[in-house]
Amino acid sequence: MSVAGQYDCVTKSPMGDQKSVLTVNVDGDSWTGSNAGQMGALDITDGKVDGNTLTWTMDMKVPMPMKLEGTATVDGDTITGQVKAGAFGTMAMTGTRKA
Repeated sequence: MSVAGQYDCVTKSPMGDQKSVLTVNVDGDSWTGSNAGQMGALDITDGKVDGNTLTWTMDMKVPMPMKLEGTATVDGDTITGQVKAGAFGTMAMTGTRKA
């Protein structure tokens, strides 16, 4: 099963649970997309696919400029991973594929 699709995600941030929709568009061993939530949408950069594992970066502007680094594993319709947010440490992320 492809890791491509849209996932309803929750990231456990210092500001509470952040809900978002992660869009994964796979092209070979790379991927593009976005993570859209209450603070707007962040474009995925440097997206890589290794089997069912995704890695990526996002440049956050609001509420402060920061580079976010994500890694996640897709298992069927479930995505589980983490987002590293500089000095704020690592935040857990989970989600399910949208039908």
